[in-house]
Formats: sequence, C-alpha cells, structure tokens
Amino acid sequence: MLFTIALLGVVLALAYSLHVKIFSYWEKKGVPHEKPLPLVGNMKGISRKYHFRDINQRIYKKFKGKAPIAGMYMFFKRTAMITDLDFIKQVMIKDFSYFQDRGAFNNPRDDPLTGHLFTLEGEEWRAMRHKLSPVFTSGKMKQMSKVIVDVGLRLGDAMDMAVKEAKVEGGNVEIKDLCARFTTDVIGSCAFGLECNSLQDPNAEFREKGREIFTKRRHPALVQTFMFTNARLARKLRMKVLPDDVTEFFLSTVKSTVDYRLKNGIKRNDFMEQMIELRAEDQEAAKKGRGIDLSHGLTLEQMAAQAFVFFVAGFETSSSTMSFCLYELALQPEIQQRLREEIESVLANVEGGELSYDVLAEMSYLDQVLSETLRKHPLLPHLVREVNRDYKIPSTDIVLDKGVLALIPVHNIHHDPEIYPEPEKFDPSRFDPEEVKDRHPMAYLPFGDGPRNCIGLRFGKIQAKIGLVSLLRRFKFSVSNRTEVPLILSKKNFLLGTDNGMYLKVESI
Repeated sequence: MLFTIALLGVVLALAYSLHVKIFSYWEKKGVPHEKPLPLVGNMKGISRKYHFRDINQRIYKKFKGKAPIAGMYMFFKRTAMITDLDFIKQVMIKDFSYFQDRGAFNNPRDDPLTGHLFTLEGEEWRAMRHKLSPVFTSGKMKQMSKVIVDVGLRLGDAMDMAVKEAKVEGGNVEIKDLCARFTTDVIGSCAFGLECNSLQDPNAEFREKGREIFTKRRHPALVQTFMFTNARLARKLRMKVLPDDVTEFFLSTVKSTVDYRLKNGIKRNDFMEQMIELRAEDQEAAKKGRGIDLSHGLTLEQMAAQAFVFFVAGFETSSSTMSFCLYELALQPEIQQRLREEIESVLANVEGGELSYDVLAEMSYLDQVLSETLRKHPLLPHLVREVNRDYKIPSTDIVLDKGVLALIPVHNIHHDPEIYPEPEKFDPSRFDPEEVKDRHPMAYLPFGDGPRNCIGLRFGKIQAKIGLVSLLRRFKFSVSNRTEVPLILSKKNFLLGTDNGMYLKVESI
C-alpha cells in the first residue's frame, strides 16, 4: 500500500514537473500569451464549443500589436501565433529555410496515404515538390482545362435536373453536394483518368469515398485534433488517421490504373500519367520504412499518396469555394448580375462561345469575385510552419527554439477590420488592382505564400471558375426559405464547412 502511494506520488510529481516545463515556456521568454490549462493548453472547447478560428480570434484580438507574436499552446505544443504581417513575410519567404516544414501529421509506414506533398518534410518534401512541379505548369493546366469544361457542361445538366426536382419539393437546391460531385468528376478524370459519373449518380463510388474522408473518422474529433497538433508524438505512437477501407480503395485504384495503362500502352494527359513517367523503380528503403527516398522514382504507395492529396484537396476546397461564392452571389444579386454580364460579354467575342483557359483569363471581375470569396471564406483557418533550428525574431530578443510551431492566423487576418473595413461584407472591389497594390502582400493568404505555397492553386482556381461560369450562364441563384443567414459553420471539421449544407433557390435562365 505504501509502495503504491509512493509510486503515485512520483508519477504526480513527474507530471507536475512536465506540466511546469512545458506550460511555462512563453512566460520565461517574456512573450505575451494566454494562460494555459493543464493538458489542453489553450484548446479548451475545441471541436465542441469552438473551432480553431474562434480560439485564434480570441488570442489574435487580445495580443495583436503587443509583439510580433503571441504565445499559445495547442495541447502540449508550444505555438507562436504571428500577428505581424512583416514577420509573416520573414517566415513564409525571406527566412523560409528556418520554417520549411509544416509539422503536420504523417506516418507513411503505417498510414501510407499520409506520405504526400502537404505533410512531407526536409529533403523528402524538396524532392517531391521538384518532381511534381511540372504537373502544374500553365501548359498542363491549359490541357486539363478542356476536360474541366466538358465536366462543366454535365454540371449544368445535373443542376437542371436538380432544379426540376426542387420545384416538386419546395424549390430548394442543396448547392454543396452538387459542387462536390462536379469537382469529384473533374479530379477523377484529371488525376486518375477515370469517369466517376458522380454528377449522374450521387452515390457513385468515388463520391462516397470522398464523402467518407470527411465524415467517417478513424478517431473522435478531439483525438484527431491532438494528432494534428502533436504530429511527431502521434507518429511515435504509430497512430493512423485514415480508415483502412479508404486507404485500401485509393491504393487499389492507383495500382489497377497503373497496371492497366502499362499493360495496354495507354497514355493520357493527366496527373497519373505524369507520375507513371516519374517512377523509375520501386525502392527497398521505402518498403522497409526507412523514409522516402525519391532518388530512383516513386513507389506505388507514394504515387497513391500524391493522387490522394490531389483528390482530397482538389475536390473539397474547390467545391466549398464554389458553394460559398454562389451563396454570396445569392445574397447580392447586383454582383451576381454584373458577373453574369461579364461572362456573356467575353464569350460573345469568342467563336462558338466556347469556354477555354485563355478566355477565363479575360474575366477580370470573375477573378475579383473568387478572390473575395477566398478572403471572406478561407478554407484553412490557419497555416503552420515548424521551426527547424533556433531562430531569433528580427528587432527583438525573442528566440524561437527548434520544434516550436509558427501559426499564421489566415482567417483572422482576412477578417481584421484594420486591413479589410467591414470584413463581413462581401465586396469584390477590394481586389481592384489599385486596392491590391496598396495592401500588404501578406494580408491575403488563401493559398499560403513562398516556396511552400499551394502547388495546385492554379488548378483549383481554374476548376472553380469553370464550374461557376457553367452555372451562372444557365441559372439564377437567390435566397430560399432554407438559406441560412448567417451560415452556421461546423466546429468539428478543420476545413471551413457548414453544419447543415447550403440551400439556395435556383431558377433556369
């Protein structure tokens, strides 16, 4: 009994010592910070009462202007929220070598689809980025845009069917799912060379798997939040984030696609073809869990991981952006009409009135509308970079130690009234050329910036623009009796999303 009590006392003493060591970090540094709670740090209520953007807003508002950074704790992870735009530029661009990695969860050994470009670190990331960059050149985008335009025509037909069904059911159309089916078909074709048929069949396999990635979690939301904010510890614990059936689906899809193309000598102008060309041979090092060696090309697992992130990032972000854009246009019909007039005016000067990559470039107001959508509704609440060696913040005595996370609060910067007056107002004129020129370049970060910006940003914007043009030419969007004003945003998903879908009144023109 005495031994048990003594052992318990030792455990409690060690726990307290660890608590003091971790949670006194910012106080010892003299950095303004919010007092942490045991175990959760500053994450109390995350995914239940609060979303990251809510917790970030509290800290951003409290400490902005007091120092370049504000200290916070994401559970046990020491995190520096950067509130100074000049310092954000240092982190993202000028001193990028100190902040190359995201500190994001990846565990290729046990969870192979997590070994993708977004999460890879160090030389593994550099090698993969170098290999994949040719996939996203303007020339490749121009070629892929032809496929997207074809899918856009099917999107219009699917919306027409939804409008007819809505008339019977009260006039409401759920916009988000339809946009997600469009982007699923686009990514399925551009990434895998497959006809997913999601627009014709809402329960098509690719659409179901895409939906499961965000709805069928392997762990409760709190555990997932812990994994993403304490990635290295989670990897040491051999944790996995993706359900096994999702992993198996993507691995088998990539394997069968690659085998079929090689066996039959089939070549397509898509993402998968580019990766097949990059793969020289399998690597024993990757198979044995020694990390990712890309010197000899890509393994099948690495190919599947890149295709997976292309699929997830491509279909979810673009479909959400399209949905939020249509929502804002429904609330402001004068902006919607101005955009529609620009679309028709540009296409009237094109032979056959056909949409193309070059024609999109002439639609300047469309670009402003999309930019304002991403300003008001950035898909990621924040960006994260991990300090890879001790770093002294310029013009201060503050040293960020190796392993500290630097957090850039994108959502909160985009909604800062000192940067964007009346931030809740949807106003595309914020992106008039002269307005953009006068604004700090780090005040707008929907795709990040610097060497580790979103590699697929050009593809995502083209996909969203073609989808919007395809819809706005044929339909008018307005508020219905089921439209939420304001929208009720989900607190459980890291990416921006709604709890109850997004319903609008849609009428054929």
